[in-house]
Amino acid sequence: MSGNSASATLRYTASRLGIFAACFLALWGLVYLRVLPRALGDSNLLWVLLLAIVISAPLSFVLLRKQRDAMSVQISARADLMKARLDANRSQEDGTVQ
Repeated sequence: MSGNSASATLRYTASRLGIFAACFLALWGLVYLRVLPRALGDSNLLWVLLLAIVISAPLSFVLLRKQRDAMSVQISARADLMKARLDANRSQEDGTVQ
């Protein structure tokens, strides 16, 4: 991966994790304050994790649109470059075989 696509990917991933962590902490706080009900038995942590995933996914989709688009463009450009190199190698191999 080139430096730019790696940084775009890392930036997007870190942002997704940040949104998830914020949702998790907010939900945990609401459970701690008893605004949200506690789950059954020891499943409280799992319940909060699942709810944080469900809430953070659409938030990430909306809030990280620019980062996702930038990452997509860079990954696509990298894939096009790799395809061009592969095609060049194939044509070079075809030329030496004949």
